[in-house]
Amino acid sequence: MLKPILILEDDPSAQARIHNILKTFGYLDDDLFFSQTIEKAKQIHEQNTIGLFLVDLNLPDGCGIEFIQSLRQRHEQNVPVMVLSAWNSIETIYKALTVGARGYVLKERDDVEVMFAIRTMLKGEAIIDPGIAKEILKKLHLTQRRAEISADANIQANLSSRELEILNFIASGFSSREISEKIHISRFTVDVHIKKVYQKLQVNSRTKAVHLAKQIGLLS
Repeated sequence: MLKPILILEDDPSAQARIHNILKTFGYLDDDLFFSQTIEKAKQIHEQNTIGLFLVDLNLPDGCGIEFIQSLRQRHEQNVPVMVLSAWNSIETIYKALTVGARGYVLKERDDVEVMFAIRTMLKGEAIIDPGIAKEILKKLHLTQRRAEISADANIQANLSSRELEILNFIASGFSSREISEKIHISRFTVDVHIKKVYQKLQVNSRTKAVHLAKQIGLLS
């Protein structure tokens, strides 16, 4: 077991709940330090080698994220920190994880779920509340999609009107000679435009150019 454990939590009822949960793991009172403020938590930490931190965020003298950040600034990168908080905004969660928390669980979870989270931390693994993980994945997907849309828009902006015209002819199955006859330019010039289309789409064949162009909306 990781011990001692420092619990940074200002709500007495939440402290009692955590105390009872930790007792089920076999922890004794001497293994647990409770603090209602960041300042006191820092004092306890200076006087003891802590094995695990359970940290709330909304505290009388500041945000628990500041405390986690202070731990990491002291080069204690390997000490596990789990946030147990009612705050569920994605921005707050990201910040807590970014500064060094390895777990984030919502207080609204029942005791069995909190026990599972703590057990996971005790095994040296990371844990993120399932509801939070779902929101994070949604945000990541949205960010990725926005990046894809931006990249697609850049490709469309980079293709000239002539290149788009020739790309449409390629999609319709016309050869370079047939395209040259339709738009009244030399076959050599058509081939130059096709090579530029390949370069901008980062492909090396007509089939791949058409397939990608359809995927990103350049062709219907």
